[in-house]
Order: sequence, then C-alpha cells, then structure tokens
Amino acid sequence: MPQTNKLFPKNTKSKPHPFWRWFWLTFLVLSLAYAWYSFYAPATNIEWVKNSNSIQEFGKTPNRHTLLFFTGQWCSPCRIMKRDVFSDKTVEALIKAQFTPVMVDVDKPNSKALVAHYNIQSTPTTLIVNPNGEVLDYAVGRIKKKKFLKMLNDIKTK
Repeated sequence: MPQTNKLFPKNTKSKPHPFWRWFWLTFLVLSLAYAWYSFYAPATNIEWVKNSNSIQEFGKTPNRHTLLFFTGQWCSPCRIMKRDVFSDKTVEALIKAQFTPVMVDVDKPNSKALVAHYNIQSTPTTLIVNPNGEVLDYAVGRIKKKKFLKMLNDIKTK
C-alpha cells in the first residue's frame, strides 16, 4: 500500500469560483477609473501667474486682491480642486473680474520665499491677500465649490 503524506497532500489545483474572478476584475476596473478621476484636471480659462516669487509683486495691481493657490505636482487634492472648483464657469468669471490668480508650486526653489513668508505647511492652501500682501482670508485643504464661492464673494464685499 503506498504511503501518503497527510501533512502535504498532493497539489490539486481547483479553479476558483467564478464570483471571485468577476469580483477582482470589477475591483481592478473601478480602481483604475478612480485613479484616472483623481488625477484628471481639465484645462481652465484662468490665466494663472506662475512666475511670481516675491511679496513685492502683489502691489503692482493696486485695486485687485491676489488669490494665492499653493500646490504641488504630486498633490491629489489640488488636482481635484482644479477639476471641481477652478474649472467652474462662475468661479472663473469671478476670479478674472476681481483677483490676480497666482499658482505657487511649493516644490520649486523660487517659491521658497513665499512659502516661508506665509508659513505654508500643507497643500492645497488658498490665500487671498490685499495689494500690501496682508492675508484677508485663507483655507487649508481642499475646498468645495460652494465654500470657495462664498469665500470669494465675502472678500469682494470687504
């Protein structure tokens, strides 16, 4: 009689249940769709100033406040804000009419002075400053469109 090893039975491969195949395939497709959605940022018509690296440049437009958006290329919430907030036509029109928009990449060496001056610790950080460079309002983290519009309209009335 042949001996069988009870600790290590023969390797018998059985096919997994079809449910698991569909489960993992669905999980993969949904994960890829979410990743694409998170990193997709449509183009906006806002003309961001990207080479502003000093506080003294804000006084150049005396009757306009400056909208500073501190971001990074790796920042997923920043991309979501670009997609959900800055691509909105109402937000675009309000920014174009009332503010000088400045996008500051916190990883660029020439932006270190602004980051240090305003003590930026995380991204996204949105600041509204007057022509003297004084902060009028700010928000740290991702902002929903409704709150962002309220923030802009509150500054407009000041």
